[in-house]
Amino acid sequence: MLSLEGKTALVTGAGVGIGRGIALQLAAEGANVIVNYRSSAAQAAEVAERISAAGRKALAIRADVSKVGDIRDMVDRIEAEFGGIDILVNNSAIDPTVDFFEVTEELWDRVIDTNLKGTFFCTQACAKRMAERGQGKIVNISSVHGNLTMPLYSAYAASKGGMNALTRQLALDLAPFNIQVNAVAPGATEVEKFTVNPLHDKEAIGQQIPMGRIGYPEDVAKVVSFFASPGSDFVTGQVVTVDGGSSTRFFLR
Repeated sequence: MLSLEGKTALVTGAGVGIGRGIALQLAAEGANVIVNYRSSAAQAAEVAERISAAGRKALAIRADVSKVGDIRDMVDRIEAEFGGIDILVNNSAIDPTVDFFEVTEELWDRVIDTNLKGTFFCTQACAKRMAERGQGKIVNISSVHGNLTMPLYSAYAASKGGMNALTRQLALDLAPFNIQVNAVAPGATEVEKFTVNPLHDKEAIGQQIPMGRIGYPEDVAKVVSFFASPGSDFVTGQVVTVDGGSSTRFFLR
């Protein structure tokens, strides 16, 4: 990977799961990392401590990305303490598994506000500063659910389909400012939900994937690292799927 030495990255939802893997990977490539979280304070602090121990600057900062005021306060603080944000990774998301007829207005709003509204306004807040400096990298963490269908994910799929469209639109809008906007769409990935949700059987799902296993956060993080690096300077508006080949198949059995 190309070095991210001297760069500052903000990763939302970085206390656990894929976000945690991304934060650690970017730090390993040389970046200073702001570890955003909403409720996983202890886990975010542990990630920040690991990054600091590796010789990079790190800060765990709470902000609810569904609230524009929280986003603006977070970005102002980062600008004051780190001097700017070079890389934004919009990772924070919720993915409830709920029957279509059981989706409430409150649940719909919570999913869309976190996954899509949060991405939009985090990007807006950071891109304003990036545009002033004449460069920036924005990576949205989408999902295979943005293009593929599966029962119980209607609100989540809508949010990720919207994110894919938003990625392309932002790539167009921000290209004049030398800001590249891309997305990474993970498939089944080993995160905390595999230990708490009976619908997610790691071994059974892995057997259905052409590569023979589910993904790991580092599989996603390595692609994010490329999009955050100078190697992607002429790549924008792309959605790259990281799913071990699952989406190449018409169906899984």
